[in-house]
Amino acid sequence: MSQIQQGAKLLLVDDDTSLTELLAIRLESNGYEVEVAHRGTQALNILKQMPIDLVITDLKMAHMNGFELNEQIKKHYTGMPVVMMTAHGSIPDAVDAMQQGFVSFLTKPIDSQQMLDVINEALAGKVRTAQTSDPNSFHGLLFQSASMRQLVQQLQALASSNANILIQGESGTGKEVTAKAIHLASNQSQGPFIAINCGAMPAHLLESELFGHKKGAFTGAVSDKEGLVQAADGGTLFLDEIGDMPLDLQVKLLRVLQERTVRPVGGQSEYKVNVRFVSASHKNIQTAVAEKQFREDLYYRLNVVSVEIPSLRERLEDIPLLASRFLSALSDGEKQFNQQSITHLLNYHWPGNIRQLHNIVEHCVAITPGKVITEDIVQKALPKDCAQNAFTGLNEAKRQFEYDYIQKVLALCEGNVSEAAKLAQRNRSDFYKLLKKHEIQC
Repeated sequence: MSQIQQGAKLLLVDDDTSLTELLAIRLESNGYEVEVAHRGTQALNILKQMPIDLVITDLKMAHMNGFELNEQIKKHYTGMPVVMMTAHGSIPDAVDAMQQGFVSFLTKPIDSQQMLDVINEALAGKVRTAQTSDPNSFHGLLFQSASMRQLVQQLQALASSNANILIQGESGTGKEVTAKAIHLASNQSQGPFIAINCGAMPAHLLESELFGHKKGAFTGAVSDKEGLVQAADGGTLFLDEIGDMPLDLQVKLLRVLQERTVRPVGGQSEYKVNVRFVSASHKNIQTAVAEKQFREDLYYRLNVVSVEIPSLRERLEDIPLLASRFLSALSDGEKQFNQQSITHLLNYHWPGNIRQLHNIVEHCVAITPGKVITEDIVQKALPKDCAQNAFTGLNEAKRQFEYDYIQKVLALCEGNVSEAAKLAQRNRSDFYKLLKKHEIQC
C-alpha cells in the first residue's frame, strides 16, 4: 500500500445500505477511514463537518443523483476527487462522467482490486493537483498565455499515460523543465527523474552513461557502472538533444525501447527496466529522418506523443510574469521592474528564449544599485546590436536580428554554408531557406 493511501478518509454515498456496509469493510481492511451517506444531502452535510479526501458516489439515487452531487462538490470543494459507481455501466455513462469532472468510473458489481487501484490513482492525482494549485504554474512551468495554457492542458491529459513523448522547440524554451513537469504529473512521479544531454559528450562516453558497463569492458572501466537507463527504472529518463545521438547508439536505444531490457557495455546479462522516455530536440527530427540522420523506427518509438513548446516571442504575455518571478528569486524580492522597463523587454525579440530572459534579468540585478530596475538598465543589459532598435516592431526586430546573425555566422565560417549551419545549430536545408529568405548570396 502506498503512502498516499495511508490515513486517507473516504466518503461512500449510496442508497443501498448493504452495499455501503460491504464496501466500507473492504476499504477499512485496506487502511482507509470511511464515512457513509445514503443520500446526497447527507453527503454534503458530512463534507461540511469533516475533512474528506475522496468521494465515491452512486449515479442513480433518489432526490439527488450522482451528477447533481458532483456538481455541488465541485462548486464548494475545489479539487475534491469524485469517483462514480453505477449498475448501469456503459460507454455513454463513462463519457458523461468524465466530461462532468468525475476522476474515474466503477461499474457494479464492484471489483475490490479495481476499486483500490482507482482510489489510489485518484488520491495520487489529488496530491499532484494540490502541488500545482497556482493557475499560472504547472510543476515549474510559468505561464498566462493562451499558447502555454493549451500546452499545459495537453500535458495534463498525458498525466496518466505511460506513452513516450517527444518535446520539440527552439533552444532555451524550457524543454527540460517541461520534461520534469511531465514526470511530476505522471504515474511515475514517485520514481527518479534523470536527464542527459545526448549532444554534450562523445559517443563512447554516451553509450556507457546510458547503458552502463562492466569492469574491463574498455580502457578505464575499472569497476562496474550502472547506466542511466537502469538508474531511471520506475521513473522517467529525459534524453535532451536526441537528434545528436549517433546512429549506432540509436540502434541500441531502439532495442531497449522494444525489449524493455538493457545490457551494459561488455556485459552478457540483460536487465529488465520500466522507464518512461521523454526526448527533446531543437532540430526537426522528421527532417533528420528524411536525410537519413535519424532512424525512422526509433523516431516512431520515441514520438508516440509529440508536444511543441512555443518560443518566447510567441508568448509575449508570459514575459512580465517570467521576468518578475526571475527577479524575485535573484534579488530575494528586493528589486522590481518599472513599467517602462517591462515594455522594453516586451519589444525585444528573444532569440535565446527563456534562458536568455533569465540571463538578462540576472544582468539587470547585478548592475542595478537601487531597488527599481529602469528602462536604461534593461537597455544596457540587452545585446548592443538590438538595444537601439528595441522599440521597432517585433517582426521587424526579428527579421533584422536573423539577417545580422546569419551574416556574422557566415563571416566566422568564411562563407562555408555547411559549417555555418552547424554553428547556427540548424540543418543545411533550413539554413539555405534562411539565406533565400534574406536574399543573402554566398
